[in-house]
Amino acid sequence: MSAVPRPSVAAVIGFIDRINHGDVDGLSRLMTEDHELRVFDEPPLAGREANVAAWRGYAGAFPDYCIHPHRIAEADGRVAVQGHTTGSHLGLPEAEERGRTLIWIADVVEGALRSWTLVEDSAANRARLGLDDLA
Repeated sequence: MSAVPRPSVAAVIGFIDRINHGDVDGLSRLMTEDHELRVFDEPPLAGREANVAAWRGYAGAFPDYCIHPHRIAEADGRVAVQGHTTGSHLGLPEAEERGRTLIWIADVVEGALRSWTLVEDSAANRARLGLDDLA
């Protein structure tokens, strides 16, 4: 029998599930009003409304987009997910996209995501986020 995930981890798993199903309405219910999307060094996209509009556009343009988690670590409401994507805007062959891992970081507040940040999957980021010690 598997352990029940902590509430912050469960919120992130639900968020990824909504992304993978193109369910932007469900995704919006898992965002705080002041939700921020941060992608590498780009300026953040702030506010639930702006993020919902962006996800609607992305889901429409890339309906097969999915996040495939490999590892998840949690500490103090911050959840880090290492994984890969398929069907993204990169337009890479699936085998190549599967080989390109990334890290998403979520700050979770009362079961909703305050932020969703995409960073490089580097040794430094894995160590900083507690992803190195996971099997």
